[in-house]
Amino acid sequence: MSALTSSRPSPARRPSYAAVLRVPHARRTFLAALAGRLAYGTVSLSVLLSVTRATGSYAVTGLVMALFGGFAVVLTPVRATLVDRYGPRRALPPMAGAYSALLCLLAAQTWRPGAPPAALAVTAALSGCVAPPLGPTMRAVWGRLVDDPALLRRAYSLDGVAEELLFVSGPALVGLLLRFGPPPAGLLLSAVLMLAGTCAFVTSPAVRGVTGPKREVGGQAGGFPAAPVIAAAGLGLALSGADLLVMAFAEQRSYGTEVVPWILAALSVGGAVGGLLNGAVDWRLPAAERLAWLTVALGAALAVAGLAPGVWFLALAMAATGVFVTPTLTTAYLLADETAGDSARTRAGAWVNAAVNAGTSAGSVVAGLALGRLSVGLCFALAGAAALASATGVRAVTRLRA
Repeated sequence: MSALTSSRPSPARRPSYAAVLRVPHARRTFLAALAGRLAYGTVSLSVLLSVTRATGSYAVTGLVMALFGGFAVVLTPVRATLVDRYGPRRALPPMAGAYSALLCLLAAQTWRPGAPPAALAVTAALSGCVAPPLGPTMRAVWGRLVDDPALLRRAYSLDGVAEELLFVSGPALVGLLLRFGPPPAGLLLSAVLMLAGTCAFVTSPAVRGVTGPKREVGGQAGGFPAAPVIAAAGLGLALSGADLLVMAFAEQRSYGTEVVPWILAALSVGGAVGGLLNGAVDWRLPAAERLAWLTVALGAALAVAGLAPGVWFLALAMAATGVFVTPTLTTAYLLADETAGDSARTRAGAWVNAAVNAGTSAGSVVAGLALGRLSVGLCFALAGAAALASATGVRAVTRLRA
């Protein structure tokens, strides 16, 4: 355990979220990581708007977005392995520097119309290749800062809720920026956030104490976190089509697309509430069993959403679904951290992160195809079934390893 660990709370009372931030160096480290991670909340919309404005082609924009997101997802475990091997202070700054420089290049390419699509595609692909894994690294640092299981669960819940809010506030920040400048300004903002946040993060005393592991006999400790990855992939697969399904529901019932953002906001609010409640509950179930039941509840709530007779019921059902989203992800990250050795913590969390994103990408395609052939209610049921199937996979893997 790290020498920085001094976080075991008194057994007489349950640890609070304030206690998490009172852990030495936790507040500074967490805020720095959030500043860098805010770049991920602003960059996707900025790339979308900038490339569309520069090329006037949705096909080119789709290709650029696919390359940007695809390389970021596929190579996440590789970048996390570099962090585990060399430590955050040596691995993250070069990634952040290259990522920020490439975003600035993309901003320059899209500042005026007429940008060559091939050049945009190459820049976007390279940007995705070097995206720093700040989220998995911060969660690995939480594991070193906090040695009490209840307090660590609070820390992970706080991290999950904050990440949820970043992806809500990021697009709003880009929207505000568009009132004063063109879309590429959002790319420049993302570059500044990533570079400044990463530099502040790696200079924190909590991170300065994290170095790459010594060479181990017989390889690195900790295997592939199969159960957390299955749950995360199922969650991404189940929720990926939510935007399309909600929009299809609104259009078929003649509510208009203006209700869609509010319904999706209900999903995000439910996620924030669920994350806070998850950290407050003194769970008795082991993490693996808890993960399976949370995934079942998420799938059931999503299937019920397909039975909605009207928009208010749908909003409530999506909020109820959201209540299980952040706890499912938080538990998956906790279980991955538990099963990983000290030399593979960042990589274990990165596998979970990559699984969510991969499930989201695949599910969007499936949802689009299914909506052309099946009713909206049945599509919601299939999305719920994907989560239920992942719960079955979690239980099977847990039993095999037991």
